[in-house]
Amino acid sequence: EPGTFDWSPFIQHVCKIEGRGEPWQEKERRLRGRLRRILPIDVHRPDPLGSPLCPPADALLSAFCLEAVSPDRATFARALGHVGSLLRPGGHAVLLGALGESFYLAGAARLPVVPLAEDDVRGALAGAGFVLRRFCSYAMPPALRTGVDDVDGVFFAHAQKPMEA
Repeated sequence: EPGTFDWSPFIQHVCKIEGRGEPWQEKERRLRGRLRRILPIDVHRPDPLGSPLCPPADALLSAFCLEAVSPDRATFARALGHVGSLLRPGGHAVLLGALGESFYLAGAARLPVVPLAEDDVRGALAGAGFVLRRFCSYAMPPALRTGVDDVDGVFFAHAQKPMEA
């Protein structure tokens, strides 16, 4: 719709990386055709969508979100458990996030972030009942430090909700 966020530069970049020669407009059309709905979510509520998700999701992705909306580690862990409730047994969670970040700038606003360590993320996943399948972290190279935050690194975690007994 007019005035909404323009994703075309990102879609163009993905097409370039994939190297299949696919026109970015075609990929954008297919993606828009697959989008079913956008739901408001409050990760601090035990039922983040306001009612159970039926059917539960096969997978969820959180990219630099939970640590940005959580004032402390305990709240981050609870939020992770809340969003995990949206998954079916055996469902997958993919998390990308910041390590050691305490703020980021959005224009003139300085927004707080809970500074997480690897052990905080691993502990929160275990506490939420997930089985950790893969965890990677990377130090932020000096060349990528732009001054919009104080991030030390990033993490990638793939975790799975256990099958019910």
